[in-house]
Amino acid sequence: MSPLISIENLSIQFGDPKTNAPAVDDLTLRIGTGEFLALVGESGSGKSVTALSLLQLLPKTSNLYPNGKIQYYPNQEQPIDLIRLTPAEWSSIRGSKISMIFQEPMTALNPLVRCGEQIAEVMRRHKKMDAHMARSEAIKWIERVQIPNPQLMYDRFPHQLSGGQKQRILIAAALCCGPDLLICDEPTTALDVTVQKEILELIRNEQQKMGMAVLFISHDLALVSQYANRVAVMYQGKLVEEGASPHIFQQPNHPYTRALLACRPAAHRKGDRLPMVRDFLESFDKPPATIAHQSASKAPQPTLFRAERLSIRYPGPKNWLGRSRPSPMVVQEASFEIKQGEVLGLVGESGSGKSTLGRAVLGMIKPCSGSMWHQDQDLLKLNPAQWPLRRKQLQLIFQDPYSSLNPRMPIGEAIGEALRVHRLVDTRLKEKEKVMEWLQRVQLKAEHYNRYPHEFSGGQRQRIVIARALALEPEFVVCDESVSALDVSVQAQVLNLLNDLRKELNFTTLFISHDLGVVRYLCDRLLVLKNGQIVESGEAEQVCSRPEHPYTQNLLQAIPQLKSVP
Repeated sequence: MSPLISIENLSIQFGDPKTNAPAVDDLTLRIGTGEFLALVGESGSGKSVTALSLLQLLPKTSNLYPNGKIQYYPNQEQPIDLIRLTPAEWSSIRGSKISMIFQEPMTALNPLVRCGEQIAEVMRRHKKMDAHMARSEAIKWIERVQIPNPQLMYDRFPHQLSGGQKQRILIAAALCCGPDLLICDEPTTALDVTVQKEILELIRNEQQKMGMAVLFISHDLALVSQYANRVAVMYQGKLVEEGASPHIFQQPNHPYTRALLACRPAAHRKGDRLPMVRDFLESFDKPPATIAHQSASKAPQPTLFRAERLSIRYPGPKNWLGRSRPSPMVVQEASFEIKQGEVLGLVGESGSGKSTLGRAVLGMIKPCSGSMWHQDQDLLKLNPAQWPLRRKQLQLIFQDPYSSLNPRMPIGEAIGEALRVHRLVDTRLKEKEKVMEWLQRVQLKAEHYNRYPHEFSGGQRQRIVIARALALEPEFVVCDESVSALDVSVQAQVLNLLNDLRKELNFTTLFISHDLGVVRYLCDRLLVLKNGQIVESGEAEQVCSRPEHPYTQNLLQAIPQLKSVP
């Protein structure tokens, strides 16, 4: 296979070289023409920095060591040294010969520009098309990436599209000029399994049609094994293992690769303590610790929460008289109950109504019909003065901890504020002592008290949000996609923490997720939601191993599985 990109001795460092370790350390890697290469590793391992260096999109605070090279071989001609190109020379390569699909489509798309125009702009710039031809070609590309009603979608703004549709718009913009290399930086992290499969199949089909190379960055190892020809594993900025995809995943040589595979919840039974990367790097032969398995014959628990024929709809658009028009039901006559101390999983595709139902349970959204009972109290009949006590008992752990924390408030103050609002402490000294105690319980340090959210990693921020919710000692906690955006090793830490705290505090959990591997590992029972309706329910292991409804079967079939060595 002829080389398309050759990276040699690449080192990238941020800030002071005397105190900060390199983000990428002496990396040598080659991407072949037409190859699907996956770059895997934990957050902070240097994957995204490597990808951004190929397009020279690194921030000004970065330093590239002078002996490093990134060479591009267009059409087997003389190589082009990408590091030494001028801005004018880059304008003919970036977006045309080398394109990138970013992780978060809403931030990558301009919210003030119609979706179709953002595709057309790329072709006007690189293919010198006039506006009429660019519009026509953009509509064809919208159809090609399987978005319905392409002419209608051309004129829509990003906020009017679903997450999967926005990701397809980015794919169309990246592919419309026929690049030699497509870089995909975690393009399916926040998507449910069925949409994820559609996006990956689309990328692979277009790769095969166009003969382009793909550099696919992901922390989902099972997903990578389904699509990549070759895999490169990075750890702390270094390339630690490289090889053909099936052999990397079934016969890994490096302890770090073995650790990434072992951290996956899907590889463990319910009740097993998930191993973490450091366990393997410190002592690979030592078996991971386990927590006691829950007995199948445990005594029945009383019902803590009950919903009966719950229906929810959002207000529709208003007519010229200012009255809201009828809108479709988001949740339709959902009935279920949650026992004291159990973990109930709520799964389904994006748009199925999972988060809406979770927020209704907490009183954040008012249903249009039905009833909700917490213990013996009908929540829909509470007046505003009665809700504060219930809010202490019903807590939410958000999907995105960064947006749920005040960026201008130290995390100690953020946790302490919840204690003050609910009057659980009567002095600032007791408040600080309680916050310090919770920081230690979620495996943070006392000196973190005065730090701000941006000074923490994603996994640390998630632990801060957990501490803020559980410091109130609630009876019932809703976890809304709380581990979906975390890499496997950080996800293992957070899941172990939730298991430990649940065992200690005995709180009840509604766990909302699109990751069925996590749900199967963590939950006692499952509800499967489709278009706002509960289509299947039962014991988690039974639903996952013997699904009855075709929708549940499709969800499980869409879960990527590790491929075996042929």
